[in-house]
Amino acid sequence: MAESKDIMKTRAYPENDFGGFTRCDSTVAFYTRINALVGPGTDVLDVGCGRGAYFEVDGESPHRIALRNLKGRARHVLGIDVDTAGEGNACLDEFRMIENVDRWPVEDASVDVLMSDFVMEHVDDPAAFLSEAARVVRPGGAICLRTPNRWSYIAIAASIIPNRAHGAVTSRVQQHREEEDVFPVRYRCNSRRALRKALNLAGFDPAVWTMEAEPAYLSFSWPVYRCGTLIHAVMPSLFRSTLLGFGRRRGS
Repeated sequence: MAESKDIMKTRAYPENDFGGFTRCDSTVAFYTRINALVGPGTDVLDVGCGRGAYFEVDGESPHRIALRNLKGRARHVLGIDVDTAGEGNACLDEFRMIENVDRWPVEDASVDVLMSDFVMEHVDDPAAFLSEAARVVRPGGAICLRTPNRWSYIAIAASIIPNRAHGAVTSRVQQHREEEDVFPVRYRCNSRRALRKALNLAGFDPAVWTMEAEPAYLSFSWPVYRCGTLIHAVMPSLFRSTLLGFGRRRGS
């Protein structure tokens, strides 16, 4: 019988047994840094908030879930999305529908921390997206982005596979990923250089780096998954799977 993803992860990363996350967990890395920026007086905006599907994953680490849920830690958590499914996201104090991607339903300079998790790869016009981010983030506020690295093998494979097939393929290779949660990819601002430049042009002082997460897409087979962990351990930074981009809004 095939091993589950969680069993394979713990075999390859024994520390996973102590808290339910690995030393290379990009979710923990990303949201730990966001939590460090959030306090009782912080107004948070989640762009592309989705329906909060991570709450539905059987056996998900309570620590990872808690890190992603800023409701009650921040003063207000507003989520916006082009899909009405965001109305069911339990991590939000408020949801607003994006009717026009060129003008978000958010007031000028009303946000202290803007986060957008695995959204930038789907954006047709990154410059317009970041221009809206600059409009709504207060001077001194922060933008926090997580997105795939264009030069990782996963992104290269996704570029080869037609968008119409992404849902079916992803839901097969990732046990806990539903087809409805997979969207077409563009990769128009998905390298360290491109993201750093775009953030700077939009009015943010940027910090962008790559990290290599566990090979979740290879969890359909233990031998393949194990080979992936060995390759990931020595992956050059240019080809690591995940981009983390943060920026501080300039101005006064």
